[in-house]
Amino acid sequence: MNHVFAGRRYAVVGLGRNGLPAARRLLEFGAEILVWDDGPAARDAAGDLPLGVPDFSTTRFDALVLSPGIPHRLPRVHPIAAAAIDAGVPIISDAELLYQAYRGRARFAGITGTNGKSTTTALLAHLLTCAGIPNQAGGNLGPAALSLDVPDGGVFVLEMSSYMLERLQTVRFDVAAMLNLSPDHIDRHGDMTGYISAKRAIFDRQRTGDLAVLGIDDADSLAMAQSLRSAPADVLTVSGFQRADIWSDHGALCDGVGMILPLDQCPSLPGAHNAQNAAAACAMARALGAPREGLAEGLRSFVGLPHRQREVARIAGVAFIDDSKATNADAAARALGCYDRLIWIAGGQAKEGGIAALAPYFPHIARALLIGADAPELAATLAAAGVPHEIVGTLETAVPAAFDAALRLDAPVVLLSPACASFDQFSGFEARGRRFAELAGALKEPV
Repeated sequence: MNHVFAGRRYAVVGLGRNGLPAARRLLEFGAEILVWDDGPAARDAAGDLPLGVPDFSTTRFDALVLSPGIPHRLPRVHPIAAAAIDAGVPIISDAELLYQAYRGRARFAGITGTNGKSTTTALLAHLLTCAGIPNQAGGNLGPAALSLDVPDGGVFVLEMSSYMLERLQTVRFDVAAMLNLSPDHIDRHGDMTGYISAKRAIFDRQRTGDLAVLGIDDADSLAMAQSLRSAPADVLTVSGFQRADIWSDHGALCDGVGMILPLDQCPSLPGAHNAQNAAAACAMARALGAPREGLAEGLRSFVGLPHRQREVARIAGVAFIDDSKATNADAAARALGCYDRLIWIAGGQAKEGGIAALAPYFPHIARALLIGADAPELAATLAAAGVPHEIVGTLETAVPAAFDAALRLDAPVVLLSPACASFDQFSGFEARGRRFAELAGALKEPV
């Protein structure tokens, strides 16, 4: 393995959570590299790695390994990516390199979708571990793909964003899942058609004996499932609320054999959306060798992921739920639908369409407290629907105000499910969720 990339040369651009581990692993695998980041702090973090802007016109490179967040087409091409395209140098993700390094030695499971892919990735890895199947999970979730390692016959469980999927050349997933589709990252893909096309790429190059798992709880995903029926891979459908190959039937997870378990035994998997996630993870685990009889205990013992509908405090009977990962309306809908009456903290940088699609859940909201740059846009939507709300600006103001409102209005839940990106006030949804937990934990019961 140490020399799998001997004789190859790669430019690695973007030295964050993805790029820097990839660069170091490429060196371990015998490659020559040149690394670059536009940020001085990231360049400093590169340490002794060879640093410089790649010149594709004078130096041969086998590929440009471009961090997923750096665009190579829309909304505007990065200059280094443009130079690589002009020189005919492939632009790839580190998941492509992982596949090239371990092809034939390990199996690959890929999970994508607008929402739920992190939970499904972590849950699949948990189910495989419970079954004694060696695996590591990463990609868009957690460790960078190229930093992972499994023994021969093990499984790489990769969360695949649309940004990563559009930079694959040879990757074939033995088992792949596409959970759901709703508008997201339109600036990067041009329109919904471009976004769907990027997601569908997770099934590219699958062959007979492979498995394609698709959610059918939205029209675009259902259409994709139907179109893949003529592809070589087997197709298996999953749903959180309607009949499929694996589905939730009145709160019980079922397959063609019968009930797997009642989902109320899985507190870390609330709501129909998590029923679909559980169904997808079970389908993939079975295909990778996990026995059916072990699935129930694996689902029960799953502790969930931070910032995905996790209770972080309970004070005077009020539960504080951190769902900071809900960075778009579709994700927030999944949380809002789980509670009959709540105080909602929302806001940040709104995605296309704002929160208009959440209107069916507005009756659940006793009061909304809005933060972030696009709070006025959200307030206008709520005002038109007659939802009590207030622009409070920051989490520091919102959390104590939400606690007060919960007590006054007899609402047992304070839900942070922002339906917006966080970068106007935080470094990411993780920082936003951690701050919410800190503020909730500092609250005192009223005398």
